[in-house]
Amino acid sequence: MPQLAGQVVIVTGASSGIGEATARRLARGGARVVVSARRPDRLDALARELDPAGANILAVAGDITDDADRRRLAEATLAKFGRIDGLVNNAGYGTRGPVETTPVDAIRRNFETNVFSLVALTQLVLPTMRAQRSGTIVNIGSVAGRIARPLSSIYDSTKHALEALTDGLRGELKPFGVRVTLIRPGYIVTEFVQAADAASERHLENAGPYQPFMTGFRLGYQKLRRVAGAPDDIAVLVEHALVSNDPAPRYAAPFHAKAFLFLKWVLPARLLAHLTRLRT
Repeated sequence: MPQLAGQVVIVTGASSGIGEATARRLARGGARVVVSARRPDRLDALARELDPAGANILAVAGDITDDADRRRLAEATLAKFGRIDGLVNNAGYGTRGPVETTPVDAIRRNFETNVFSLVALTQLVLPTMRAQRSGTIVNIGSVAGRIARPLSSIYDSTKHALEALTDGLRGELKPFGVRVTLIRPGYIVTEFVQAADAASERHLENAGPYQPFMTGFRLGYQKLRRVAGAPDDIAVLVEHALVSNDPAPRYAAPFHAKAFLFLKWVLPARLLAHLTRLRT
């Protein structure tokens, strides 16, 4: 079984939430962690806290959607540590609002961050992993990738794309000793909801005929807070995937995520749609 200690792992979106919790857990376990996000102040503070000497941690601030920043992240990792054992594709955000009234440019931006930039960064690390004949790609998906919700169709479809991408990539890389897994978080208490609200503010304010349903949409999120998990619930699964000889194709947490996925499996589509329909 692979040991976490000594592994070189890149974590994107590491300035808060799941990414930050993952970086902390991996660093505590002895991994050499490369943290990336757009907020250099937070990244630098995290790096100093986890390893004041800077021997086993590297902070590389940048925008995951920028090709030059992605290349700099991969190159800086190899320059400092000489190898890449893990990539945790965690960076992402949510666009909310009705498909009809959300500008196509906003939809493109969400796919650019959550899907295309993830693919592009993965492409940059794979030559190293193939040459090593080892490595693990961990894609942070969502329960929403299996259970799409009204007024969240755009974000949910980006995570649905990761389902297919992860499955296909797993088969492509198996002959090279590179493992690929998907983690499906449920509702986790992070800055994600606030960031999604900010990114979608104009779309939500101009929802037109869908405006009466927005109250029910927000109430649904408030109810989920009662069963919400913590970022470390997901970090535990990332660590497990990195130290497993044969990680599961998919993991989910916390408990309500597993419950929803089970209902998706056993319930007729019409009944599931009824349970997730818009409510005023």
